[in-house]
Parts: sequence; structure tokens; C-alpha cells
Amino acid sequence: MTQRSLPVELPRFRLAQLPTPLHDAPRLAAALGIERLLIKRDDLTGFAGGGNKVRKLEFLVGDALARGADTLIAVGGPQSNAVRTAMVAARVAGLDPIAVLYGDPPSTREGNLLLDVLAGARLVFTGQADRGSTEPAAAVLAAELSRTGRHPYVLPRGGATPIGDAAYVEAAAELDDQLAALHARPSAVIVATGSCGTQAGLIAGAVWLGASYKVCGVLVSRSRSEAVPRLLSLARSTAELLELGVNIGPQDVLVEDRYLGPGFGLASPEGDAALRLALACEGLILDPVYTAKAMAGLVGMVAHGSISRTVPLVFVHTGGEPALYARHSLYEPGVLRPEGSVDA
Repeated sequence: MTQRSLPVELPRFRLAQLPTPLHDAPRLAAALGIERLLIKRDDLTGFAGGGNKVRKLEFLVGDALARGADTLIAVGGPQSNAVRTAMVAARVAGLDPIAVLYGDPPSTREGNLLLDVLAGARLVFTGQADRGSTEPAAAVLAAELSRTGRHPYVLPRGGATPIGDAAYVEAAAELDDQLAALHARPSAVIVATGSCGTQAGLIAGAVWLGASYKVCGVLVSRSRSEAVPRLLSLARSTAELLELGVNIGPQDVLVEDRYLGPGFGLASPEGDAALRLALACEGLILDPVYTAKAMAGLVGMVAHGSISRTVPLVFVHTGGEPALYARHSLYEPGVLRPEGSVDA
């Protein structure tokens, strides 16, 4: 089969090594008591350890360059995977990288923040613990730069816009080809959902392709009441941008909200158990903020009977491992310290 192309061609700056692998995880499937589990390895997009963020940045950086930008501003927390990947992508594309981060400068620079520094990013801290403080600060900074004749391009949190989400419509087409080659018709695709862009793109892609599966997002930052309308709006806007000619309704938006744990950026006991299980069974390295909680959601949904054990399932590994390496203080031998923040 030949991968189906997007109907609309968007500006693009190539960064990723595609397609990413899709492979069986037989030992993890056996541990969970399910017939077949496939792992979509978007942690292996091949650029700066950026995972799913790399696909989105191809289109977002492409749009920035097409608009004549000379500066890329990204917002998030000190351990944001999206910010770190954006800072490296900006340097590669010849744009000045600026990270607007909530909170105060930490005493040490580890994990993603270390990579921001190595990329030469300018770090701007809002001095406020509220992660919502980053967008207004970025807007003020962009206005100041514009007054001096610069041309900044501000990325929304997580790159969650129809332009960024188009990357995951393309990823759905890639997955469609791979599933056909493996003779697999899954009932569900499980993915971590934070800013909602990855799931929204996958939903639009699944409806466009007439996929056998539903896309279920395990919520890691937002409430169900906030995430569902946001997902529906993003999926519809992405489909409209790409002229997919499909109708996306509430029935296409599935979320699981029982695995957030103490909150966004905070490790959870369920996530830690899932992290250890995936590592022991398949050598998969998950991060405590996104993928570990998504895996915990998969484990829990299987245990509760809300998804079938006898039909193949797909887990999208969206990456984010560098955030784990800044979290050594959270872990002692065999023990999770759930009070520890991971500042994503």
C-alpha cells in the first residue's frame, strides 16, 4: 500500500525520521492478559529526543518560516518536552530560540532545561507558579520584539493548533499502512492527552480513513469537561484546514480521566507501576508526566473491562524521556515519592 497523502500541502521544515516503527509488544501483552498489543514508536522520531513534538514542529516551523519569522517563542514549564524540542528546532531552522517558562529559575539545570541551555535558548521565567502565566508573558515579549523590527512566531502550549495537529492526521495515515501490513484491526488507539493536539489530529485522521479503531486519550492535565470540547474543536478545525471532507462528532472523542493522579506534572503511583512494567517487559522508557500515565490508563481500562482483551490494541509512545532524567530525586529503590513535582 502507498500511504495516503494529505489533501492540502502545508509549508514544512523537515525534521523527523519517518515512518516511526510499529511493533508487537508480546511480553507486555501477556502481562496484561490481552491478545495483542502494538506500540507506535513516536518516541523514535529521530530529532532531539522530541517524540511526538517533532512531527508538529515540522509544520509549525514551516509556517513560521513561510511567514518570515526570525524568532521562535515557546511556552511551558522548565521540564517541557515541547519547549525543549522547539528550541533545538529553532536553532536548526536559523531562528532565535526563546523559552518562556513559568516559575523561577531552578538551582540546577537538568533534563529538558539543560537541553534548552545547550541549544542556546534565551530563558525567560515568569516568576509565577501558574502555568497559565506563560502565554501573556510570551505575548508581551513578542510585542516588544515586533516594536524593534523583529518577527517573532509564538507557539501555543504543546503546538496544539490545526497546523500542528495536521501532523497527526498524517501519522494516522502512516499507522493505517502499518496496520494493514501487520494484518491488524485494533479496536482502540491509546495516547496521552495534555494540550489535546496529538489526539485531535489522530481523531481527524481516523475519521478520514474510516479506521476500525477509536482514539482514546488518557488525560494528563485537563479535566474531561475542558478536554472534550477542546478536542472536538481542534479535530474539526484540523479537518477543515486539510479539507478532509468529514464530519467529526462527539462520538469520536473518547477520554479516560481516572489516571491524572495528584495533578499535571506530578508523578502517580499508577503511572510509576506502569513505567516499571513497560521497562521490565519490553525495555520501553516512559516519562512520569505523559506516557507512564497513558500506560496506566491502558492497564486500568483492560483490568476494568472497558476495552476488549481479545482485539488488538495500539499504544502511542509519544516520547518525553529526558524529563525522567531530571527526576532522580523522586525515586528510591522500589519506592515512588508521589509528592514530587516534575514541573512539565
